[in-house]
Amino acid sequence: MTSADKRAFVDQIVADNRVVIFSKSYCPFCHRVKDLFKSLNVEYNALELDLMGEEGNAIQAALIEKTNQKTVPNVFINANHVGGCDSTLQAHADGKLFDLLQNTAREYDYDLLIIGGGSGGLAASKEAALLGKKVAVCDFVKPSPQGTTWGLGGTCVNVGCIPKKLMHRAALTGHTLQDGTYFGWMLPDEVHHNWEKMVEEVQNYVKSLNFGYRKVLREKSVTYLNAYAQFVDSDPHKVVLSDKKNVKKEITAQNIIIAVGGRPRYPQIPGAVEYGITSDDLFSLPYRPGKTLIVGASYIALECAGFLAGFGIEVTVMVRSIFLRGFDQQMAEMIGEHMEKHGVQFIKGCVPLQIERIEEPSSPNAPGLLRVTAKMNNGEQITTEFNTVLFAVGRDACTGDLGLDKVGVEVNKSNGKIIANESEQTSVRNIFAIGDVLDGKLELTPVAIQAGRLLAQRLYGQQTVLTDYTNVPTTVFTPLEYGCVGLSEEDAKNKYGEDDIEVYHSYFQPLEYVLSNRDPNVCYAKLICVKSDGERVVGFHVLSPDAGEITQGFAIGLKLAAKKADFDNLIGIHPTCAEIFTTLKISKASGLSVEKTGC
Repeated sequence: MTSADKRAFVDQIVADNRVVIFSKSYCPFCHRVKDLFKSLNVEYNALELDLMGEEGNAIQAALIEKTNQKTVPNVFINANHVGGCDSTLQAHADGKLFDLLQNTAREYDYDLLIIGGGSGGLAASKEAALLGKKVAVCDFVKPSPQGTTWGLGGTCVNVGCIPKKLMHRAALTGHTLQDGTYFGWMLPDEVHHNWEKMVEEVQNYVKSLNFGYRKVLREKSVTYLNAYAQFVDSDPHKVVLSDKKNVKKEITAQNIIIAVGGRPRYPQIPGAVEYGITSDDLFSLPYRPGKTLIVGASYIALECAGFLAGFGIEVTVMVRSIFLRGFDQQMAEMIGEHMEKHGVQFIKGCVPLQIERIEEPSSPNAPGLLRVTAKMNNGEQITTEFNTVLFAVGRDACTGDLGLDKVGVEVNKSNGKIIANESEQTSVRNIFAIGDVLDGKLELTPVAIQAGRLLAQRLYGQQTVLTDYTNVPTTVFTPLEYGCVGLSEEDAKNKYGEDDIEVYHSYFQPLEYVLSNRDPNVCYAKLICVKSDGERVVGFHVLSPDAGEITQGFAIGLKLAAKKADFDNLIGIHPTCAEIFTTLKISKASGLSVEKTGC
């Protein structure tokens, strides 16, 4: 056969078969491609060129002329040249392989569209752009019922972690001032807090972050679309955008990541939406909130109650059942006790029934007066008056208006969250979800960032690392901070059995507290260990100033399956709060006192 005949032979083989692999029997890369198609239950025709003698050499020469590819495997799908092993595996990772197999390959406006401009979405967008992909981020903030809105960056930057931590620090600064005289600082008799000044500075910083994110997206050639995205029909690659003027535009993408996060939930009672606020509103509230009721006992509720009380505001927290559901309940109760001792009032076993306006605000920069009717667990109704009512009763995923049902994305109907596999892939092959919108996953900013970054690497960087959702450290920024990683005491006993759990614990007093004699024996450390596994530490808990800084470092120990002996053998830094974890000797089972004295 002439070279022309061989080219014609190659063309005919490619035309007659859905999948053709020009291969060599000994090539490991050819085996990887074949294994891929086998795993997908896709039939293929493999020509082993090394077993065809001179004819095989002639075919390979014709392939080089046709594709300019000198290596095997050389893969064709539905007459489309895919390429070698790396190209085929990449096409599988980013979804193009399926389009080729279904003969639905087409040009898209973007390789990747991310719906949601929060921490997870931005992380994914930057990583995908770094890997050479054409990326767009679609972000649109619907105003809160009270009209609050914000810029690019999502919950954490605008109405979550960042402003919360700054206000937490503002309140702690007041505590430090109270102790100042014991350290020789001569302060005025009256020191007061200026709410408006704090909000101005916090919001200026938040706006600088909004600007910074947009600048980074431009620098990385990521398209920013300030519009609301919706699926409108069964095409899972197409969305329709609506901007603030309701001008609509249709765009397409090979892959789509949903990273829309969640928004605070309002209870379904009269007056809640009309007169209540949430954390969406608090951090930019233009006036000092006055006497405040916080409904809920989540970490958001307790954190807000803590810093508001630190500013000298009268705060009441209405609790339906328990503090910090999902957290270690001993630690949660200790947080509640500490806050109560420092001025926060609690109404336990109570739910609101109605909110009424009884006095209008005297100006746009002042709160009015609200009447709250509530019901105790025993059926008794109570009525109290507050200037501000803040709801922190949970958050709902922002999926209701996305049109997910039109493309077949499966959601948990009870909370609107998206169901996905371990690769963050939804029930629709090219649609993924990350962050707070995922069902059954942690609602933490660093988790969303890690998930977004790793997902982009798997899609476009030929990586395989999955997000590890276990042993994730976190901190509740109440006045006395609570840091934890691993299992609560309750969960550890349920998982391993009460007889197989040993708990080591101790109170301690930070050196910073001793001159002012502030809060002796309320800071607390606890390690939860599995006895049958060499006392492997499965739970780490600390109530302390700067608990987050302590927990972050020790978290690596739990990730690496550290034993109690590893903590014992670690030499502590003295004097620090963290060193308590190197000297824990008393177990709960012993019944011995854990109060600390001396150094």
